[in-house]
Amino acid sequence: MGNSRRSKEREVGAYEAKTHLPRLLAEVEGGARITITRNGLPVAVLSQVEPATEAPSISRLIEELREARRGVRLRGLSIAALKATGRK
Repeated sequence: MGNSRRSKEREVGAYEAKTHLPRLLAEVEGGARITITRNGLPVAVLSQVEPATEAPSISRLIEELREARRGVRLRGLSIAALKATGRK
């Protein structure tokens, strides 16, 4: 592979990071890891986030809720009575 025009890991000062954030974010999207420094000391790192895991489908979540509430009993209490008790 050819050399990229920018190093994959580098440091920038806080002022530069504030001034050029869109450009830095584009570099991070391209795989760069950027350490932000203040007075020469590292204070933050810009890096790509881990890919999100696939979210469960809505229908699967609804089924899980239905399963969870099966067998739950109010022991003779009504929803209205529970609401009234909670409001006291």
